[in-house]
Amino acid sequence: MCGRFTITVTIGLPERFGVPRCEFSLVPRYNIAPSQQVPVIIHPFGSGRECHEMSWGLIPSGTTDPEKNTRLINARAETLHQRASFRPLLGSRRCVIPATGFFEWVKKGRESIPFYIRRKDESLFGFAGLYDFWKSPEGKFLKTFSIITTRPNAFTARYHDRMPAMLLPENESRWLDSCSLSPEETEELLSPYPEEYLTAFRVSRAVNDPRSEGATLIRRENDSALPFS
Repeated sequence: MCGRFTITVTIGLPERFGVPRCEFSLVPRYNIAPSQQVPVIIHPFGSGRECHEMSWGLIPSGTTDPEKNTRLINARAETLHQRASFRPLLGSRRCVIPATGFFEWVKKGRESIPFYIRRKDESLFGFAGLYDFWKSPEGKFLKTFSIITTRPNAFTARYHDRMPAMLLPENESRWLDSCSLSPEETEELLSPYPEEYLTAFRVSRAVNDPRSEGATLIRRENDSALPFS
């Protein structure tokens, strides 16, 4: 799954994802949790790419009362074409969520030890996602998104049995385009990220608190060995 991630690089983010600008402040984020707002890249039909600030946790537009519905933070790649919450969004509401890494927790007895997974070169990449706009009777808009997860590659399988769908740069345009995707095309685009690009290391338990922020949260702990017996 993906329940926490980072955007530690903000300089050059609009250019990296092909948008003219973001209409809100971009600041490094070291512990993004569900319900928080982050930049999301979309490509509406008939328009250029846009950068919107959205809340993590999808609220489908047909929801009657978002306060009573569970927000969908993740969507499984294998069932996107079957799930009623996600299938309508596959045609025209696909998005890319900029990121620089994500956290996974490995169980050791009663403990959960946090590990940080990122690209070896520490550069920006994009999660594949789906978004929607919910409108209240009073005209208030909520912009929300869900991060898609897929099966893990051999590297990330040591940390979790799922991983976020990290798009290869050459596949970002295909994912953002408004054209329909067959199940086979979807599977191809959302396949596990090449493990040779990734690294992982143990980080402070301070990341467990979603209110914690700062670069110390992704500082490598002295003992980064996996706690397997």
